[in-house]
Amino acid sequence: MKILGIETSCDETAVAVVTDEKKILANLIFSQIAEHRDYGGVVPEIAARAHMQKITPLVKAALEESGSGFSDLDGIAVTAGPGLIGGLIVGVMVAKAIAAAAKKPLYAINHLEGHALTARLTGEIDFPFLLLLVSGGHCQVLAVENVGKYKLLGSTQDDALGEAFDKTAKMLGLDYPGGPAIEKLAESGDKNRFRLPRAMKGREGCDFSFSGVKTAISHLIRDLGTLTGQDKQDIAASFQQCAAEIVHDRMKNAMEIFCEIHPGSNRLVVSGGVAANKYLKSCLQGLATEENFKLFYPPIPLCTDNAAMIAWAGIEKIMAGHPPDGLDFTPRARWPLY
Repeated sequence: MKILGIETSCDETAVAVVTDEKKILANLIFSQIAEHRDYGGVVPEIAARAHMQKITPLVKAALEESGSGFSDLDGIAVTAGPGLIGGLIVGVMVAKAIAAAAKKPLYAINHLEGHALTARLTGEIDFPFLLLLVSGGHCQVLAVENVGKYKLLGSTQDDALGEAFDKTAKMLGLDYPGGPAIEKLAESGDKNRFRLPRAMKGREGCDFSFSGVKTAISHLIRDLGTLTGQDKQDIAASFQQCAAEIVHDRMKNAMEIFCEIHPGSNRLVVSGGVAANKYLKSCLQGLATEENFKLFYPPIPLCTDNAAMIAWAGIEKIMAGHPPDGLDFTPRARWPLY
């Protein structure tokens, strides 16, 4: 089985071809970071226009790289939400056109489900498993029980973790995206210099909150006045440690809740763009060892938005017996996974 995947939910235009044997035959991504850097974040109109310019050449290039034609495909999988509606419309319309012209089944994929199932593309992970999904727009803990079957255990009450990274980086005058910039700066910083609030730490449940950390950093920068290079390094390191401690506390609770629901299951998957952060990985690995969990991450190129995960989600749906979607489905800016 060979599936073409299309992803245009935010600021990456991506096309991939993946097989049911877990072979990624092509996985092409056009990143729009340069287009949005001057604005410190993604501008929806700019993103949609970039998707329109890049999507057709990327489809052609992915098919060529995979040695495939439309007739060789067994289906088209496309991100149909959640995300920026302009970008979603571009991807969905292209996918519908290909499906209609080539007479192939079409699968509308929830972007979050793509992230949720990515680790199964690159590793042998059975259902059920505990998922921590952390990115610029999402921060959720879910019990993944099967394809299309998810139970929400916790989520952010305000900012996503990736958003907190981006906003902290912007306050420090760092380039967009903020996550990699903070991580690099923190390598030379003193993580114990500034004590930031560990929001919700010690409370029941596994919800998150990061807005208070962001506010504390804003006040800290104001009080320090002109920041030295060392100040910035120490703030970055202190923030990163604070974020990791919050995640550690919340995920410890999540593991207990998950084990009550699914006794004997001890698999933790971390996905989304923030899953690439090495400090957070180290923190979660320590927790997994303490709690006797096996920790899984997708490879770094598959942590951030990509089309291979969308194609794979389509394959998972097909193998689970889910029917294709009609050409009349509409993209959704909001689309909860649970």
